[in-house]
Amino acid sequence: MTELNFKCGNPGAVQFGNFINYYQFHPPNKRIAMLPTNIWDIVGQGTKYCALDVGCNAGDLTIALYDFLNQNESSKKCNILGIDIDSTLIQRANEKNHSDNIVFKCIDIMADQAPNDIIKEFLKSKKKTVFNIVFCFSITMWIHLNHGDEGLRRFLKKITYISNFLIIEPQPWKCYKTAVKRFKLGKSEFPKFQELKIRQKVEEEIENFIVEECDFDKVEESCRTEWGRKLLFFRRKNM
Repeated sequence: MTELNFKCGNPGAVQFGNFINYYQFHPPNKRIAMLPTNIWDIVGQGTKYCALDVGCNAGDLTIALYDFLNQNESSKKCNILGIDIDSTLIQRANEKNHSDNIVFKCIDIMADQAPNDIIKEFLKSKKKTVFNIVFCFSITMWIHLNHGDEGLRRFLKKITYISNFLIIEPQPWKCYKTAVKRFKLGKSEFPKFQELKIRQKVEEEIENFIVEECDFDKVEESCRTEWGRKLLFFRRKNM
């Protein structure tokens, strides 16, 4: 995979959001700064944390999340699994990994069986049946563009099924238009874009689906980031 040239912060065009130098224009500390410090007791429930970072890219944010969780819950060292569809990015993540409590795996979360087996084995090794927390930073658009409305719903069902607490950062519709424009410049098109019925209110649709169809409560949301997105925080009902 070739290196991308980031002129004026433009990440170029990729199909799955797997930008090689993503953290050059979205440093991990900017997302860490958006995380509250008052929710981690209800996330951990007095146990050792087990977390999943979906779409971990080259691992910079996953490692920052691990450090953040340990700073907030110093007596409860966490384990975190970072997954990404891109094997080159996972290789980079493993090269910079500094802890045995962080694991990086190349997984397509939308594949039918293999990712489920790997995730189940990770949870089993930590004596868990679900993750205490799942992080999904700016991945929903890529799922949506490549797998359509039903694929997005299937993804949301899958991640809520394996988590007690979810932090998700959906891309608003304007990000879709930018991504599609960049991709067309490369003479390609996203396979499901023209079929999408979830469009202008995509953030609201995602929130409503998680609450109404996945049996989660929304507990908090952040203000919008400087790149125009917000973090949504959800907790499984009757947890």
